[in-house]
Amino acid sequence: MTAMQIITPDIVAELCGLSLGVILAGGVIGLFLWALGWWSHRFWIVLVTTVSAGVYGLQEAAALHSHPLAAALLLALAAGILALHLVRLVAFTAGGFCGALLAHALAPGLEQPLAVFVICGLTSLALFRWFLMGMTSLLGATILVYAGLAFLNQRGALDAPTWSDQGATLLNWICGLMAVLGFAFQFLFDRRGRSRADDDVEEDGGGVLLGLGRFYRRAG
Repeated sequence: MTAMQIITPDIVAELCGLSLGVILAGGVIGLFLWALGWWSHRFWIVLVTTVSAGVYGLQEAAALHSHPLAAALLLALAAGILALHLVRLVAFTAGGFCGALLAHALAPGLEQPLAVFVICGLTSLALFRWFLMGMTSLLGATILVYAGLAFLNQRGALDAPTWSDQGATLLNWICGLMAVLGFAFQFLFDRRGRSRADDDVEEDGGGVLLGLGRFYRRAG
């Protein structure tokens, strides 16, 4: 059974052709996701949804019988407004796909894709906060490793595409370890922030309101 590669040589080769500024910008985005993914997840969901809808509007303007700029702006505006209401749908879909990929890698003989997708999607909703912390930390770690390999290739330190193919297992472990560390950092950062907010409310004499807030607090 072939192990799943988180870092693929083809993508590394494409990234090595980018400018140094783009590679460094990707590294900054990866670091931000790795460290503060949960804290900023609404921003990223709105950004990705808005940009995707705008690009779709530009490409499909003729089919929509609209001017490309008007179609892009209208779809981007609508998607940006609706994005926050679709956060849990995005989490369900992402959790289902992640679970399906993991099940295929660990148990390729298990031919129950729908059951795996639904169970993993519902699990991601039940563990919404933890799931987003884990997903963003893994995504950020993956982007950081890609950016690091492309940077080292441009500096002449190594042949990144070849090395990423030969060291696929090591890179998988690096991404996994970085994801665990990122999850721990996000968890402690979020817990500290919530404790500090609770202390501030109590100092302001909001103990009753704090209790009600905890009762009605939503994971998202």
